[in-house]
Amino acid sequence: MSIPPPPEPQGPPTQGPESPQDQPPAQAPSPQASTPDNPYAPPQQDPYAPPAQVPHTPYAPYPQGPQTPPGPYGPQPYQTWSQGYTPYNNPAPLNGMSVAALVLGILCCIPGVGVVLGLISLNQIKKRGERGRSMAAAGMVLSAFGLMVWVLGATGAATGFWDDVKDSARNDSSASPVKGECFDAPSGSLEGMTYDFDVVSCDGAHDGEVFAVVRMGSGSYPGDKKVTATADDKCYALQDAYVMDRWAVPDDVDIYYVTPTSQSWSLGDREITCVFGNTDEEASLPAGSLRNDATTLDSDQVAYLKAAHVLNSALDSAPDAQYVEDDLPGHKAWAGRVSTALTQQADLLESHEWLGGSAKPVAALVKDLRAAQKEWAKAAKASDADEFYGHYDKGADLIDPQKSVTAREALGLATTPPLYDQNDGGGDGGGDAGGMEV
Repeated sequence: MSIPPPPEPQGPPTQGPESPQDQPPAQAPSPQASTPDNPYAPPQQDPYAPPAQVPHTPYAPYPQGPQTPPGPYGPQPYQTWSQGYTPYNNPAPLNGMSVAALVLGILCCIPGVGVVLGLISLNQIKKRGERGRSMAAAGMVLSAFGLMVWVLGATGAATGFWDDVKDSARNDSSASPVKGECFDAPSGSLEGMTYDFDVVSCDGAHDGEVFAVVRMGSGSYPGDKKVTATADDKCYALQDAYVMDRWAVPDDVDIYYVTPTSQSWSLGDREITCVFGNTDEEASLPAGSLRNDATTLDSDQVAYLKAAHVLNSALDSAPDAQYVEDDLPGHKAWAGRVSTALTQQADLLESHEWLGGSAKPVAALVKDLRAAQKEWAKAAKASDADEFYGHYDKGADLIDPQKSVTAREALGLATTPPLYDQNDGGGDGGGDAGGMEV
């Protein structure tokens, strides 16, 4: 890429109308100058006269616009994010050497040069915090492949080397952050395609935080719908393993995921990256990690949250039908699952030896759970919708999220129920009746 030279230094202007710079350059007469005999001859400047000074005009900036995704063997794009926003942080600059490595790798005009430039750019990116790791890795892959074809020809040895280099580049390029890492989206948005991630510290504001990485099976590309459905199911199911206490997650945080495309799949990409991000397009995640699991919580907190997850999972399994009248058998089966979960939760809480001042409020909570279990069990045997609603209302009141605040406070957990609990009496699961979370 050609870089324009810096502007020439300008001297201070000379004051007054008699400045030599204000005078036009002198021109000597020329044999071909306009004369009465040759009126149409153009005037000619004296070849020994100093050149006319032309004011320096700085180069205009290069036009900005979206980059064309490299291909066919360059870094391949990932699937679209479910939502997007513009973060506070400005994206890091793109390393120019990585672009040169990719271009030479695609052209294969000088085999091996792309490998050298790629190694140089990776070193610069590491020191300067710039973008372009995937582009540098792709340039190295393509350049190395061109070099081997040039040396060995299109033989089996060259093919084997290509596979080894491709796997190495994919592993070294760190295209996706791992579980527990925070990152900024180079494009400044979580929508559209992305070719790289800028891993940053979670101590400052950031675009996203990875809470799980799922690897899909081998075989041919299953299609966009299948990949998206798998990401949706897996990511929502795995959030509790990383964030055991959903009350500690801000209300403006949602789940996002990035998935492989058919192009990246052909290069061996099988990873689905599950991410927490901000629902506000003009906001980023606040400083600090959202992680709260056995690595950050004490034994009492973990025991309480594990018991709570038993009930929350059952509440999440509510039928799709919003009204009981539309699916009475489905709601009765759901009430049976909730009743069983309430028994399990109460047993888990009673079997744990609570320390400090948490024993008494936890015991009071267990008493409410036992009473709620009886109402949900009756709802599971209701003969009609009216009877179901009668027992459901009583059971729902006994597991209202506010009833667990005292126990949570004693355990040092978050005490503000999420908005979906406050607005809907719950809301972690499907159905109009479900979702109370304790």
